[in-house]
Amino acid sequence: MPTDLNPYGGVFGGWLMSQMALGAGALASRVGKGKAVVVSATDFAFPGAMAVGDELSIYCDILATGNTSLTIAAEGVARTRNGEATTRVASGQFKFVLLDENDRPRPVGEAAPELTRT
Repeated sequence: MPTDLNPYGGVFGGWLMSQMALGAGALASRVGKGKAVVVSATDFAFPGAMAVGDELSIYCDILATGNTSLTIAAEGVARTRNGEATTRVASGQFKFVLLDENDRPRPVGEAAPELTRT
């Protein structure tokens, strides 16, 4: 949307970051089987440009698990509106902490015992 553009007419990097956080958060909540909140976001790069009307897909992978946290890599890929050409437009990492019903950190092992801690 036009409100999501930078002064040069390209898609604003902050909007891309928010879409990546939503995708990574969905993965953290699904794997963690509950509430997960972002505690840090790092290593962002914007190697390509995205135009108004392009379709954005977000791909996420778990990089590491801690006692109460999940580190997730997110990548944004744009596809031209009326074609098949794709461009990698953003990448970054998010760290999420899993929370219990009292909003206190809870161990990852309680939520997803199949994950291997790294």
